[in-house]
Formats: sequence, C-alpha cells, structure tokens
Amino acid sequence: MKIKKVNMIDVSDWDSLVEETYERPYSFQQQDGCKARGIFNFSVPSHADDFENDTVPEIINHGDMGVSFAAWLARDPNILFKCEYTKSDDKSGTRLWWERNFYPDMQMIANDLHKKGLLEAGDYTIDIDW
Repeated sequence: MKIKKVNMIDVSDWDSLVEETYERPYSFQQQDGCKARGIFNFSVPSHADDFENDTVPEIINHGDMGVSFAAWLARDPNILFKCEYTKSDDKSGTRLWWERNFYPDMQMIANDLHKKGLLEAGDYTIDIDW
C-alpha cells in the first residue's frame, strides 16, 4: 500500500493567510461559481496559469471570473461600487464581488506565498467545508 502524506489546510485558514498577507478580500470556496464541499489538492511550487483578464465587470456572479495576479494586487480593495444587491455603495457587496469574481489563480497565490517563505514546498490539500 502506498501512502502519500500531505499538509491539510482548512479553507478558512487558507483564506485568512491570503487575506492577511495581501490585505484583500478572498474566499477560495466562493470562486469558480462556488465550490462544493470536498478537497482541493495542489503542490508548491508548481506551474500556474495566470488569468489574462485585468478586470471583470463589477457585477456579482457575472460569468466573467478571475483576473491576473498583477491586476488583483494593483486594485485598491477600498474602492466600493454600487452592486445589484444594494441601493448604495456597500462594503459587503464589494467584498462579495472580490470573492466571487475578482480573484487570481489559486496556484499563483500559492507560488507567491512560497517565494515569500510563508508556504513550504510540498503537497497540500485544502479541506473545503462550511
């Protein structure tokens, strides 16, 4: 029997690390149309396909999702916009848009965290549960 040891990360711990490191709203579970409960495996470092978009429409749940890592880092997270769920500028609507539409490729973040010395090389599993 072969056994593979991995580093298990709770999705909320992953989100906290990303938010604290980059000071931007982030929710891994909310990406790609909202992920179901389960696990997500990845290795660090590993090849990453950066998104090509520099921006996406400021509409929560719009079909265009994901932006380049550089665009994600460049956008000021304090810029609010009027979203379809509110009648005025609203921080919660803007945050939801960041979580569901304006996010970089996860592997780009993982590789960058590794470069910063915050994530050791190896195999990881994110436990997606809520």
